[in-house]
Amino acid sequence: MSKVDQVRGVLRNLIIESQAPYTPDIIVRHFRATHERRLSSNELLHLLATISQKRPNFQTVITEVTHILKTSVFRSSSLGVFHIPFLPRKDPMYALLVFVERYSCEDSHLKVEMPSPTTQSSTGSPVSAMSSLSMVQCASTRSLSDDSAIHTMSQSISTSTPMNYRRSESFPVLYTGALCGRRNQNLKLYHQKQKNDPERADLSVIKERVLMAVSSSSKTSDRRLGSTEVGSTKSSVRIKTCNSFLMAVTCLPDEYRTHMLWDYCKVEGNKMVKPELGALPFASQQQVLLKELFHCLCGTRGNFIVPLPPDMISTGIAKYETNFNIHVHLDKSLTEPLQDILPLASYFMGIQKMMAATDGHGQVINSLNAALQDLTQDFYVLVVQSEKELQQQELTVHKLLYYLEPTIWVMKEIWTTLVDVQLKEFVGAAVLTHLHGRIKRLEGDGAAQQIMINLTHQAAKPYMRMLQLWIQKGVIVDRNHEFLVEDNEVVHQGELPEHYSDDYWEKRYTVRRDRIPFFLEKYSDKILRTGKYLNVIRQCGKRVMPTQKMELHLDPTNERHVYVINDAYYFAARMLLDVLLTENDLMGHLQSVKNYLLLNQGDFTMQFMDACEDELSKNVDLVLPMTLENLLGLTLRLSSARNDPYKDDLHCELLTYDLVTQMSKIMNHKEEYWQSQDRLDLSGLECFAFTYEVKWPVSLVLNHIAISKYQMLFRQLFFCKHVERQLCKIWKENSIAKKFSAQAAELYRSAFTLRQRMMNAIQNLEYYMMIEIIEPNWHIFIEKMKKVENVDNVLGLHQDFLDSCLKNCMLTESSHLNRAIFKLCKICLKFCDFIQLETSLDPTDTFSERIKLFDLEFTGLLISFLKQINNMAKKNTSDRFMNLVHRINFNGFYSDQMEKLCVKDAMG
Repeated sequence: MSKVDQVRGVLRNLIIESQAPYTPDIIVRHFRATHERRLSSNELLHLLATISQKRPNFQTVITEVTHILKTSVFRSSSLGVFHIPFLPRKDPMYALLVFVERYSCEDSHLKVEMPSPTTQSSTGSPVSAMSSLSMVQCASTRSLSDDSAIHTMSQSISTSTPMNYRRSESFPVLYTGALCGRRNQNLKLYHQKQKNDPERADLSVIKERVLMAVSSSSKTSDRRLGSTEVGSTKSSVRIKTCNSFLMAVTCLPDEYRTHMLWDYCKVEGNKMVKPELGALPFASQQQVLLKELFHCLCGTRGNFIVPLPPDMISTGIAKYETNFNIHVHLDKSLTEPLQDILPLASYFMGIQKMMAATDGHGQVINSLNAALQDLTQDFYVLVVQSEKELQQQELTVHKLLYYLEPTIWVMKEIWTTLVDVQLKEFVGAAVLTHLHGRIKRLEGDGAAQQIMINLTHQAAKPYMRMLQLWIQKGVIVDRNHEFLVEDNEVVHQGELPEHYSDDYWEKRYTVRRDRIPFFLEKYSDKILRTGKYLNVIRQCGKRVMPTQKMELHLDPTNERHVYVINDAYYFAARMLLDVLLTENDLMGHLQSVKNYLLLNQGDFTMQFMDACEDELSKNVDLVLPMTLENLLGLTLRLSSARNDPYKDDLHCELLTYDLVTQMSKIMNHKEEYWQSQDRLDLSGLECFAFTYEVKWPVSLVLNHIAISKYQMLFRQLFFCKHVERQLCKIWKENSIAKKFSAQAAELYRSAFTLRQRMMNAIQNLEYYMMIEIIEPNWHIFIEKMKKVENVDNVLGLHQDFLDSCLKNCMLTESSHLNRAIFKLCKICLKFCDFIQLETSLDPTDTFSERIKLFDLEFTGLLISFLKQINNMAKKNTSDRFMNLVHRINFNGFYSDQMEKLCVKDAMG
């Protein structure tokens, strides 16, 4: 008697005793029915009570079975025709087994050998149900100390629900309906069980113990039937081999296999008689073949269509292909259409493999897998519909091929696309770019193109949600680092470092070029600026409230998302521009900077230089910054600048380097080099500069770098203005020479001539910088500022204004003209010091020779300076340097000497 007959034998004895109108098969069928067709718990209890009411322990057994049935709660979620239990511990079939076990001890015809009471067995049995409408993989894990015999009898009885989902109560499972399952989560549970209970971790050990119990139970009955123990041993070896195969394919025991990834794994269960295919007529062959083909399409191993073992070392596209062996006795007219259908099974299973392999690889991949799950569900519906037609005897292999041909084409395209994604390890934006490119290549295949459009739309949903948050709220929610904008913020708003505004606009938010989908590449800079604008507005304490919230979705057939991006951009740009220009008066601040740092406020500049001349003439180490601040405040309130609302933002600064050093530091970023140099012996005048401090968000425009460029222009203008004042001063002091005799005054004539040439050069240099360079560029800047549309335009125009002024004022490292200007000013100051310190008016050769030396040195420096300007003007005619040459050499006084110098250079 088989193990199934053991259960039916107990039921048959009870039915005979009670004279109930049932058969054992009817009772087993009721308890094995699916959730939809199953009788209610009360009806099942009534059935058991009817056949066992004459037994003495009737009430005790019925109470126990009642408890089992009442606590067995299921939630069936249908995916095609799959019924998935939700947190079940026991099911009605288990209640029937408990019922039979309780009465089996009283039945002399049925003996079940029980294991030792000190042994707790955890059994798991892979059971195969041979129906394509309910393909279930059974590998249960239970721990029952007193119910081992029940599990022994259940080895050959498939229950109504898959046993591999009956988890321990300590590991609750939330069914999400995901096609690929959660392999990573299952793996964690597997290792956690191994750690907590090593005996329960190895499913193969559990199965071996169960088989030993079954073998012990079978020995008694087999002896009566004259059988041997060989069958039991072979069964044990076969199941262990099967388990090893499962682990080799999936790297996990079958208990933790995902509920949809079958991959033609071998599972043990009820053995059906394998018909002789060659002995069957054509019609019967076709029926058998179609049934097995449906199993094959869904990943279940059959008898006549056998998948070849996977090659574990295969790489590339072959890793996701499945090849099949067809039974040699199959009719040739069925083989050819079958070979056309089998690639569909390979494509479908390859898709399932790739979905399982990429699960959890980012939001875009997960969303794509969810869309593929919907297609899988549709595929199962197609299989069910075909099988229904088979049951009605209306389906043939050729007809099935006709039905499946469109699906084969679509599946092949999806499979090819996913293989490229898998082999090239695309994630995030790269996946979207790849899908978008496939759409363009499917112009001739409408069905496949529509499927690819839907997949792209679904896969892009998480990316488009991130994009919508960024362009409408300025927020980045990117756990997997897939979004095109990266936030580099490392400090809180209250802990901002010095000169934070310098780097904010360029470095706080940056674009990751490798994370941009192809369809957003043209708009990446606009997307970046939109979120940056919103963040600046938020940091100003303003609420970011778009005029209308528009949902952002990707539709590859149109560019509606572009309109949403543009609307968000223009809203943010207008709002931030209003904050800067209206609420924070950016233009008023820029005008104040021009008045003070570009010497546009003439009376203030003269009064300040008069007040600070003595203090700034000292060595920089002896200058008191507090004294300069007090003199600055006094001058601001005595001059016309007292009406400026932003005069208090102006401050004094003593730098530790001269203008040439600062220029190299700002233009070439050589901070480390200059910090390593020894401190120069500089005067306060050479190190002095104004600085202008503003608050956020004006500091975005007037940041530290912009103020440093203003300081470079200021220091050159301020130094030239100081030289002019010194030359004017010696002119006043030497006016007494008019009272000298003609012979005595002759000695000073050359000195006065040299002083006038110096004055002409310095004044024309100042006029050129202030009137011909700064004022025209400022006018252009103001006119363009009236038409700006966003903050980036403001920053660009302001940057262009400063760069143009620096270049034409010869304050670029490449020209070296600023060094020539500095030397000219230095020789002028030395000349002034010599004249002021000369007290003897007697005619001597020493005074005359010194004046000649100053003349030669100044003339040589000036001619060299003019020659450099000529050379630069030849290379770039757009610069205005030649205007300075014409102003200084207005009467051609230096032309002959310049030509002689050019000839001398040409002759070597």
